[in-house]
Order: sequence, then C-alpha cells, then structure tokens
Amino acid sequence: MKVKPNHFSGMIASKEIIRSNGMKLTIRQNRHRYFFPDEWMAFFDELKPRQKVTFNFLVNTGARINEVRNIRVQDIDFERNSIILKWTKGRNSDGTRKIRVLSVSSKFIKWLRATILELNLKPEDTFGILSTPAANICMKSALQKANIQDWMMFSVHNVRKTLETWLISLDIDSLKIVKHFGHTLNVAAKFYVSSDTFNYEDKQTIRSIIGDLYQNQRF
Repeated sequence: MKVKPNHFSGMIASKEIIRSNGMKLTIRQNRHRYFFPDEWMAFFDELKPRQKVTFNFLVNTGARINEVRNIRVQDIDFERNSIILKWTKGRNSDGTRKIRVLSVSSKFIKWLRATILELNLKPEDTFGILSTPAANICMKSALQKANIQDWMMFSVHNVRKTLETWLISLDIDSLKIVKHFGHTLNVAAKFYVSSDTFNYEDKQTIRSIIGDLYQNQRF
C-alpha cells in the first residue's frame, strides 16, 4: 500500500546527543506524531499475526499497553460493547487503581469473539500482549518495511495518541474522549487537529479501521 505524503513528511525524525561520559543518545524530535490512516494500514499489513493482536487492541481501545496487557476475557462486556480496565495508571485517594470502562466498536467485539475462539482462551486468560520493548522493536521494524520515512518518531504510545487524534478529527464529543482516555481536557487539547488535517477519504478509512466507535453523526 502506497503512503501519501503528509505534514510530517521531510521532518527530521531524531537527533543524536553525546553525554559527558561519551554515551550517545537518540532523541525523538516530535513526540506527538500520530498515524495517518493510510500509514496505519500499511504498517499493520507488515505485522505478523500474533503481533497484530497487540496493535489491534491498542488502536481500537486507545489504552496504554500496560493496561491492555492486563485485560482478561472476563473483563469484556460483549452485550454492551465495552471493556473494564482494572489495571490503570490512575489512582484513587486511597491508592487503589481507578477502574475505567472503555467503549469499543461492534467490529472490535466481533474480532474479540473470533480471537478468543482461535486462541482457546478461558475467562481468566489474557490475550498474550507483547511486552513494551518487544512491541516497540516490532513496531519500528514494520514501520521501516512500510516505508514510513520518519519511523524513529514512533513508539507504542503513539498508537494511543493516534486514536485520540482520529476521534477528535471525527468531531466526537470532547467529554466522551476525556472519559475514554482517562485524562483532562487540557491533555486532550495537546492533540488538537484542525478540521482539514484529514480529508473525506481519510475519515472513511479511519471508520473502516475503528468501526462504529462513538459513531453518532455523519462527517
């Protein structure tokens, strides 16, 4: 799949600095990089089947990879198209983790049913999500195979930013977005995109990826 140029094209992906002890470090120049839908399709095509499980979870939930890694079959509400996140970054006043309920698309629920059958998972089982280092390694490999020129800008966390950016571009209610991602409006505003960032074709492709998630109006 050919990837169209976008406003990130030609941007310097990273720079190298040398610390006082002589150690070389590579620093990403733009931590707000997100996938354009054609980039996501090209990237996803390069993943191996078991790797796709991890990234399908990430792009359809927008959850952090540590949150996704702890999702069990029994945490999925197939009737209400939702997932209960019991392992989250947020904390209550007593130090316990805040439980967050994520809405997901009917398309993703259908995929979950099929995956559970294919992997013969029991209610208490998780989905074999990759470790964060392994996910970052396979991500960068697939990005290069997909000819994403600034592949160094990406880490696993950029998938979370991608879904948020996509939902903003589809004019989803901001309160739904804040509740979904478990942060404030100020944080969400950092990923604001203008109305012309994605064209009609882009938005159609986004919908083909995330299905009917929060689909309550035409674009």
